Amino acid sequence: MKKIFLLCIFILFITNIYLNAQSVVTKGKYVLVIHGGAGGTDVNMPDSLKNIYLSSLQTALRIGEEILSNGGSSLDAVENVIRYLEDNPDFNAGRGAVLTSEGKAELDASIMDGKDLSCGAVSNVKTVKNPISLARKVMENSPHVLFTSEGAESFAKQMNLEMVENEYFITPVVREKFEQRKKTTENDKKGTVGAVALDKMGNLAAGTSTGGMMFKMPGRVGDVPIIGAGTYADNRACAVSCTGKGEQYIRHAVAFNVSALMLYKKITLSEAVKEIFTERLRPNDGGLIAVDKDGNYIMHYNTKSMLRGVVNSEGVFEAKIWE
Repeated sequence: MKKIFLLCIFILFITNIYLNAQSVVTKGKYVLVIHGGAGGTDVNMPDSLKNIYLSSLQTALRIGEEILSNGGSSLDAVENVIRYLEDNPDFNAGRGAVLTSEGKAELDASIMDGKDLSCGAVSNVKTVKNPISLARKVMENSPHVLFTSEGAESFAKQMNLEMVENEYFITPVVREKFEQRKKTTENDKKGTVGAVALDKMGNLAAGTSTGGMMFKMPGRVGDVPIIGAGTYADNRACAVSCTGKGEQYIRHAVAFNVSALMLYKKITLSEAVKEIFTERLRPNDGGLIAVDKDGNYIMHYNTKSMLRGVVNSEGVFEAKIWE
């Protein structure tokens, strides 16, 4: 009996050492993946413009890297990276967002914590400077998940977030494209922004922000503020942020289904994403970024291009548009 007792103690001791070792391996690892939208970015664009996009992506990566490398949370990394991209007029989120058929900027955003599936989202906001921060306030300071229009604006004021006039979001470049769009059937391809992260504590987070589609009908809502369509995070599987034709991502609950395929079919992140693009989405529908609980990541798209980048604790740091 005594031998059995001692054997049990020994097994528990060895198991504890193994689990602690595994914890150390997982908990020092971090990954940040970002996107600036999927679409038809011209491979022959001037080098000056290409370098502007790449420089912006690299700056966003450094913002997130500083947070994650110093032990910050995946949520903080995701929010701050997207805030930077919202403030950057070269992307379709915040300042620089594309316009509705009435020439207004209507913004959507969402964020999700993989630790407990808490999430927040806003749609059709017109005067909130950083919609991603409002989405996080919805998640952390309300009993709800999604606020829209005037209700979202009112809640933003209650949370003392920075408010601006709608004209703040409309840059001369976007206004010119809007005027051109009124004369043609060509659609502007400027891209949604998003970020997914794994922090040193093993927690996943995802966030996405957008101005939607150029010349969209007023009040149109795409996949970005729909949890499970454009954004999803679950520590058991992965964190996902999507970009593309929002209606398609809503129909197929793309972000959620990547996670669900991993959990239910016991397949890898890469296999789950490829199944979604093969079995659910059509060519040229868009792309997504994702990172799983073990730090594996993917940046997948079926359009001509996707502005994207990744940084991790293993020394990877890269930003790309086409290749």
